[in-house]
Amino acid sequence: MSAIAARLFILFQWIVPQHIVTAIVFRLARIRNATIKDFFIRQFIRAYKVEVEEIRLAVPDDFADFNEFFTRELAVGARPIDNSPGTIVSPVDGAISAAGKIEKEMLIQAKGKRYSVEDLLATDLPEAKAFHDGRFATIYLAPFNYHRIHAPLAGTLRAARYVPGDLFSVNATTAKFVPRLFSRNERVVCHFTSDSGPFAVVLVGAMNVGSIGTPWTGELRPVKRGVVVDYDLSGSDVSKDVAKGDLLGWFNMGSTVIVLVPDGAGDWTDKLTIGTTLRMGEVIGQR
Repeated sequence: MSAIAARLFILFQWIVPQHIVTAIVFRLARIRNATIKDFFIRQFIRAYKVEVEEIRLAVPDDFADFNEFFTRELAVGARPIDNSPGTIVSPVDGAISAAGKIEKEMLIQAKGKRYSVEDLLATDLPEAKAFHDGRFATIYLAPFNYHRIHAPLAGTLRAARYVPGDLFSVNATTAKFVPRLFSRNERVVCHFTSDSGPFAVVLVGAMNVGSIGTPWTGELRPVKRGVVVDYDLSGSDVSKDVAKGDLLGWFNMGSTVIVLVPDGAGDWTDKLTIGTTLRMGEVIGQR
């Protein structure tokens, strides 16, 4: 993308009513008229070359609407989970947009752009400080990717927090030009404890992401303004204990996931560089 095109793309995102556009996409993705939803699904598969053979259900007949297809399950065995002792696995299919060491409290967004753990987690200082000098991995999910999020480690969910915010696109161009992109967009922050200490998985919303869902909170619609919501997990019937590879959530349209581990709790493999493509369940680090 040329510099002029990139700036026009960013300008468009500043002036467009992000939440209204996203609400329209939300409605369109849930049209249940068979002719319309089948048309959407077939055109999407054609445009993005989706790997239909790995999908558990029949396409398009077994999907009630486009959103069900977008949040599709895969066939058993399509994503083997590396269960070797001490491994950290990718929680999603996607591509690395940034990864490495958290310098004190600062994460890299893109060249020349940084943001803080405190802003990302929208939490008190002691909780965020646990990740100072730790490791982070930011994984971008393209439209064609499998859009369910899974546990990179075994652990216990300690807190689930919804943070309202903007809905900028989260691709490389936006990351380059929009300051504090991941800490200004809406997101769901999941805090876990494990036998090697805490870890966090952050589900970042974006334009056209009609909602973010988790087994503990249900479906969460975007809210531009409001307070941070900490969900009462004691009222959930879903177990808070997760094994490596268990389902953590899903994006109703595409976005980004950020994984955080504390200093000394793990490190990434050498292959975790910008642009590396990942499949859910493959090794990305070692505790």
